[in-house]
Amino acid sequence: MTAAGFRRIALALDAAVETAHHGHPDFRVGSRVFATLGYPDRLHGMVSLTPEQQQTYLREHAEAFAPVKGKWGEQGATLVRLSAVDEETLGESLTLAWQNAVARGAARRASKRTTAPTRAKRR
Repeated sequence: MTAAGFRRIALALDAAVETAHHGHPDFRVGSRVFATLGYPDRLHGMVSLTPEQQQTYLREHAEAFAPVKGKWGEQGATLVRLSAVDEETLGESLTLAWQNAVARGAARRASKRTTAPTRAKRR
């Protein structure tokens, strides 16, 4: 698989768009990142799976998938070694990551915190 193939499959998913995230391409649906390219290097991509989904891919395709280091990996962020993954397996993992993002809904936007209006004391 190539980066171009990864991009083609990711962008074929409904409402998927490509933007940038920490200096490398990412793929989003509803403002949620479901995959990235070029992390940690140009030989890899990343898909956002659930921890359970991640374990399945690690078990069934150990040569192509590995958890991202640290807390992100513990939460399901999964590296994809492009040279080791076939198109069907990559498509399945990207679809799962896309479905996970859709299920989580639109990303929360930072908003200014407002305080509730105070009530005048009754006399």
